[in-house]
Amino acid sequence: MKNIFSVLFITALISGLSATLYTATAQNNKCYWQQRVDYKMNIDVDVEKYQYKGTQELKYTNNSPDTLNKVFYHLYFNAFQPGSEMDVRSRTIADPDRRVGDRISKLTSEEIGYIKPTYFAQDGEAVKYTIKGTVMEVILNKPILPNETTVFNMKWDAQVPLQVRRSGRTSAEGVALTMTQWYPKIAEYDFEGWHPHPYIGREFYSVWGDYDVTITIDENYTIGGTGYLQNPAEVGHGYTLPGQKPMHPKNGKYTWHFLAPDVHDFAWAADDNYIHDTYEGPNGVTLHFLYKDNPEIAENWKNLQKKTAELMEFFNEHIGPYPYEQYSVIQGGDGGMEYAMSTMITGERDFGSLVGVTAHELAHIWFQFVLATNESKHEWMDEGFTVYISDEAMNYVMEENKANPHAGSYRSYFFNATSGQEQPQTTHADRYATNRAYSINAYSKGSVFLAQLGYVIGPDNLSKTLKRYYTDFKFKHPTPNDFIRTAEKVSGFELDWYLTDWTQTTNTIDYGVKAVEAEGKNTQVTLERIGLMPMPIDLYVTYEDGSQELFYIPLRMMWGEKPNPFAELKRTVLDDWAWAYPTYTFEIKNGKKVKNMMIDATQRMADINPENNFWEKTKNKSLIEVNKKKP
Repeated sequence: MKNIFSVLFITALISGLSATLYTATAQNNKCYWQQRVDYKMNIDVDVEKYQYKGTQELKYTNNSPDTLNKVFYHLYFNAFQPGSEMDVRSRTIADPDRRVGDRISKLTSEEIGYIKPTYFAQDGEAVKYTIKGTVMEVILNKPILPNETTVFNMKWDAQVPLQVRRSGRTSAEGVALTMTQWYPKIAEYDFEGWHPHPYIGREFYSVWGDYDVTITIDENYTIGGTGYLQNPAEVGHGYTLPGQKPMHPKNGKYTWHFLAPDVHDFAWAADDNYIHDTYEGPNGVTLHFLYKDNPEIAENWKNLQKKTAELMEFFNEHIGPYPYEQYSVIQGGDGGMEYAMSTMITGERDFGSLVGVTAHELAHIWFQFVLATNESKHEWMDEGFTVYISDEAMNYVMEENKANPHAGSYRSYFFNATSGQEQPQTTHADRYATNRAYSINAYSKGSVFLAQLGYVIGPDNLSKTLKRYYTDFKFKHPTPNDFIRTAEKVSGFELDWYLTDWTQTTNTIDYGVKAVEAEGKNTQVTLERIGLMPMPIDLYVTYEDGSQELFYIPLRMMWGEKPNPFAELKRTVLDDWAWAYPTYTFEIKNGKKVKNMMIDATQRMADINPENNFWEKTKNKSLIEVNKKKP
């Protein structure tokens, strides 16, 4: 990212602080592998009953070194039934998601969701299965050997639930069908084994593959979502070329045929009152916009189209090129949620909010749908990285001109870190004590992880790290170690300490200016480490003659020095600081009188007590001044 700070900004920040301070290889080895699936699905939708029947042929390739004796499937719609884990968890957690609350417990038999398999076979032979909640276990008749491919066939009946969370029918804004997590989806198997997580309300983790999907639905419904439509001339609804007319429907229905290569999910939405617009995005990508025919939102959705193209261009430049030929922004769901080649968002928003939610969900295409981390275990890599880059994008595209576009993330993190209720980021997404603790860890602390890494290794190195991470791990399942190793390769630093303390503990950062004392023409400065988490130190000093100097103290365990982030500012590199030493003393020997000093004037280091980061010479007192400010 471009350096958004200037020496003038630092001068103003330090000078004004005394008055404003109180307002203040993806699997960790060389033998990387990932499983492979190819789905072929056909469904027939009854829009009056909100039910559908489906068939699925799934070609499963075992690229692991293990022999598989069983497989698991997710049946996500089963979560929307009274007594489900999602229902009970929502009614027993201290701060339930207001969108869910106790709504699932009140669903009638006509309003619940379900996926009911009626037939399952492996290579043509029927196989027994067991369903518990949202997970189906299949004990195979024939084990799948390493490097072997098998074919599973399934038939199922399903009912679309009343829209409660992400998926469903008749949303609050009147969208008929938001079809996400709608089909039996095989669970991921990786170097850690199977991941058959029940659907309690959080995140997802899926297998890469190709999808061939046909959807037969009432002729008046327009569909948008994952995949390239193969028969636009047949169905129309804004997909035909100029002058083309759609074919006559059969029995009042059209069959939509989609192909989606190299994705790990397939989502779609349908409504009989959608407006469908297209807009040319960067690099020849076609942007699709599907939203309700509502005059109150039409202008915002028209203006959104240019902004979406600008956002995609920003992400292309700062992460890597969007790898598909189309992307769809669709009104549906209950907020905003990312899917392959598409996003579902609520559409009755002011323009700034509409662009903001689109920026976030579009960024997820890079951080989760191309860099497909295990969201259940490392949700902060998905949500946090997305918050970071979308805040950068909004600052640029919407010309917000914020000195620190991540300030909100820092504030949320500080609240959680000092609340006494923080849990490590290694906590499983479903195991947080509160929804707030999860959200702050996933979104805010995850974003600060990147912003603060820029402080540690330098903004240019952070920018290069994001691009190399994309290049090296796109279409894979990277882990936290993969990302930090990428940062090490780019920067030359050792960064294991950073990943460990920030994500695996609740250690906090707290450094302070302990004492400043005149010794003849020199000034002796003593800093102290109060928190347990180590950091390198940037100390910005302003002299009485108005000049400034940056004193950089590397952290010993980094084994490296970041480039000077401000070429215009003189920087003095001091000896490194070993973490075990609680204090650090050095002398300023240039004969200048010190006016004030501040640890990290850019405020990129997540120091939970910034008050003791600042020292200023007190009028009518000698230069001997001990910082007595308390947390």
